Amino acid sequence: GIYGKVEVLVDNVQECENYTIRNLTLKQGNLSRNVKHYWYTSWPDHKTPVSAQPLLQLMLDVEEDKKASTDRGPIIVHCSAGIGRTGCFIATTIGCHQLREEGAVDALSIVCQLRLDRGGMVQTSEQYEFVHHALNLYESRLSTEAVQ
Repeated sequence: GIYGKVEVLVDNVQECENYTIRNLTLKQGNLSRNVKHYWYTSWPDHKTPVSAQPLLQLMLDVEEDKKASTDRGPIIVHCSAGIGRTGCFIATTIGCHQLREEGAVDALSIVCQLRLDRGGMVQTSEQYEFVHHALNLYESRLSTEAVQ
């Protein structure tokens, strides 16, 4: 489709169990940019998912694709309001990095910093609990990998 002066082409669509990945090409005049779009489709409205496993898989896929990419553009995360699900994804990603690098994580500190950067990040106590659940699950995976 064409949106103003920008043409958006869908090059490829990959349906995963909990999210969809689209490879897009954005064109404006002679300029062209490839964009990889991840759409997390299984997060229920107004509550948190039962399991954090799909979110962790999405995060790992995004990181893997980022490492493999020659494009050094930023990762952009957004949900409808830009603070609830977005905050959970970003807090979980930062926490997983912290676990890998330091062997420990401070979820409260991460969420507090996110809220200084953008008010309201991780909107509810349920979302905060979900971030803890995701980080606990990730830490268990790291422990299992270390034993093997």
